[in-house]
Amino acid sequence: MDLVTTTPNSALRAVRMGLRLSQDDFAREIRAAGDRAGLPNDANKRLVQRWEAGAITSPRPAYARALEMVTGLPIESLGFASVPQARVSADGQGGHDLDPAGAIAPPTPGPTSRPAPQGNYSGVWLSRYEYFSSGRDGTFTGLHYVVLLQHGDRLTVRSLPGSADSTLTMDLAVEGNVVTGTWSEQTATGSYYRGARYFGAIQLLAEPTGRRLVGKWVGFGKDMDVNSGPWELIFQDASTTKATLATYDRPPESE
Repeated sequence: MDLVTTTPNSALRAVRMGLRLSQDDFAREIRAAGDRAGLPNDANKRLVQRWEAGAITSPRPAYARALEMVTGLPIESLGFASVPQARVSADGQGGHDLDPAGAIAPPTPGPTSRPAPQGNYSGVWLSRYEYFSSGRDGTFTGLHYVVLLQHGDRLTVRSLPGSADSTLTMDLAVEGNVVTGTWSEQTATGSYYRGARYFGAIQLLAEPTGRRLVGKWVGFGKDMDVNSGPWELIFQDASTTKATLATYDRPPESE
């Protein structure tokens, strides 16, 4: 009898561990991302184990979208194959991902509360923002290369780890040329801010070319004050392949 062997998904495991999430925590984040996207799922520790063991090589679209939202990386960079069709359980209802031998059916479109955005913002972008440091009495610029992934009217943004010593994430919604949402930045323990986490709101306007998003951020300061400043995202590359991400996984050059 032939033996079926699987190859562990080391890419997904490395990303999860890089996020400092246990398998339980990772599953919880996947469920939360599904809820935010309006596509609930029932991810659990066992499913994450099966993903990482290589038992599931192509997750259902709902899970693929949640995985990209949580990690900020395209599904292909997480060690999975692309997902052109949805894998469903035998009764046609949602549930855990099925093995490659499971039934396949076309995806069922969900309800939408907003008009579909024009264009697609997915790709690599340069993030640049300015902030005033009261402790250093000066204005500074934060630079990151980020991966932006679009699912309908939702945008998820995550910085490439080698582009800065802090980790930047955004959860955005686009309607027309207006982009609104939240941002979060986790500073490095060895940096001036000693591992502090900052977060706030952001609103951007897309230029007609769709290759530059310009606006302002708002967030809190150390002295119970609310700060703000300019923020822009500048398009770099539409590709999100491993080779492209490796090219931009470095500190941006300061202008």
